[in-house]
Amino acid sequence: MIVYIGFDDTDNIDADRGTGKLARWFERELPEECALWGVVRQQLLLHDAIPYTSHNSSACVVVDMEDASLLETLTEKAVQHVGRLSFDGSDPGVCVACGDHPTMSALTEFGRRCTREVVTQSDAMQAASEVHLSGHGGTNDGIIGAAAAVGLTSSGWSGRLIEFNGGLRKFPDVVSVADLASSNILVVSLDRNAQVPAPEDLVHTNGWLRPRLWGNRAVLSATSIGNGNWKSLGEKRQKTNHN
Repeated sequence: MIVYIGFDDTDNIDADRGTGKLARWFERELPEECALWGVVRQQLLLHDAIPYTSHNSSACVVVDMEDASLLETLTEKAVQHVGRLSFDGSDPGVCVACGDHPTMSALTEFGRRCTREVVTQSDAMQAASEVHLSGHGGTNDGIIGAAAAVGLTSSGWSGRLIEFNGGLRKFPDVVSVADLASSNILVVSLDRNAQVPAPEDLVHTNGWLRPRLWGNRAVLSATSIGNGNWKSLGEKRQKTNHN
């Protein structure tokens, strides 16, 4: 059974870490019977009517859980995790849902709305009315992003992985296609001719390996730079503040 745990709005303008790191750290809290599949960052709408700390992103932890009776424990741990690690002045929200829950389609549509229009807490509560959604401080606006993170991630076609299958940060800056494949990361060409990267080809990540969530799997998009070498899409950007 797949469980999606959405976190949002856990930091403030002076925080030394964001919601993404808080979500990654949740792996430490998982019961022994659960395993982390990955953590996905979701980009939501940037708009003057929406207060956010840096880039208005939320995060979803994807967990493999064999025993359905652990859902309540997992939810309690997620709430406690936010209570311990969110910063004063933040507006944290938590959403927890099983991947096979009937309300997932409504959550996915809500998440898509959050990428293109301003929504309200009432909208979030309506979309997540049959799963866990809770606010834990301030205005509780974090419930919007938390619900959106669950919906978008459960669609299997949105967001980028900031943690996956044992760790993205273990790889060197230049890594072979075969080594990535051994960790279930598929390298896909974005070139016009869509050449298939060979197992022995090398991918240059510039120290920032962040696959996309495409088709419910980790996909690293890359462009050829010649002679069996590829450059992965994207790079780390500086944090900016917005209130």
